[in-house]
Amino acid sequence: MRAHHDGTRCVHAGLPEPVPGQPFLPGPVFAAPYHLDPWAGPAVAPNGYGRPDNPTRRLLEAAIGELEGGGCRVFASGQAAITGLLLTLLRPGDTVVLPADGYFPVRAFATDTLAGLGVRVLLAPTAGPYPPFDGVRLVLLETPANPGLDVADVPALAERAHAAGALVAVDNTTATPLGQRPLELGADLVVASGTKALTGHSDLLLGYVASRSAELLDPVTAWRTVTGAVPGAFDAWLAHRSLATLDLRLARQTANAGALARLLAERPDVTGLRWPGLPGDPAHPVASVQMRRMPGVLSFDLGDADRVGRFLDAARLVAAATSFGGLHTTADRRAQWGDDTPPGFVRLSCGVEDTVDLVADVTGALDAAG
Repeated sequence: MRAHHDGTRCVHAGLPEPVPGQPFLPGPVFAAPYHLDPWAGPAVAPNGYGRPDNPTRRLLEAAIGELEGGGCRVFASGQAAITGLLLTLLRPGDTVVLPADGYFPVRAFATDTLAGLGVRVLLAPTAGPYPPFDGVRLVLLETPANPGLDVADVPALAERAHAAGALVAVDNTTATPLGQRPLELGADLVVASGTKALTGHSDLLLGYVASRSAELLDPVTAWRTVTGAVPGAFDAWLAHRSLATLDLRLARQTANAGALARLLAERPDVTGLRWPGLPGDPAHPVASVQMRRMPGVLSFDLGDADRVGRFLDAARLVAAATSFGGLHTTADRRAQWGDDTPPGFVRLSCGVEDTVDLVADVTGALDAAG
């Protein structure tokens, strides 16, 4: 059978077989305990207790798994997913390589918690150079990196890591599974925040881990069960509902990012512009081969915090907010969170507004900011 395209896959991912009189996507099942067979106990039905067992959550896992190309386990947040993965795979004496320019809370967790447990933590820039992988247990890549948007060559690094006996995990938050499929590129695991572009409505927290290896996914599942880091049924249902429009949302966000990147590239009052879709961007040679579509996120520098404030005050379509990937265009001055970025550094996440309106608004706001 001919493979379906992205939009079709998003609309139908994880849906149960149709039943007359039933909705396309069954409503959320709110249950802590379920009825058990008084003789056979939990062996008769798939649901016994809400922490490990929820049918709404399983449908979402099937949907994300279809898009990523592997089995999936969802978590209460992206941070719960990535910390759960790291604590599941790593033991005292192990070595992990993490992105030096990736999501700041993950680096903080590694230096504050993993190192304290006896795990050796090495940091490497997303674009390299990387240390030798001999003796490394896990190489975690974040590509495109958040917030700097560098891109790692996943197939090349996976080949190097596997030759040294290391596992490779890829944080796919910025790209989403429609932007790249790391398991097809050689990664052993995918981890991501579903809070952002995957669900895209800025109304829930979610994370997930995906893999084609039951040997890797089963311990992650056990970790989630004993720690209880599960999303609620309603959040799982909202996330699955939102997946149907992922292809449409990303198409507009990418178009908006491209238009803004071209605008900003021509302005002398904007420096440090990064977007992998620009032919002159340092990440473009790898991203153009590896990625199926470019992200709706770009970054740049306005020089200082005051100018960022004036820009956001003047904008009518750009909201000051953290996170990214939602329907509304937002900008985040990352230094205000303690991230190691310059004071004028901005991560801008394009929403789904009409491109001509967004370009006009950003142009006017930059002019007003001086």
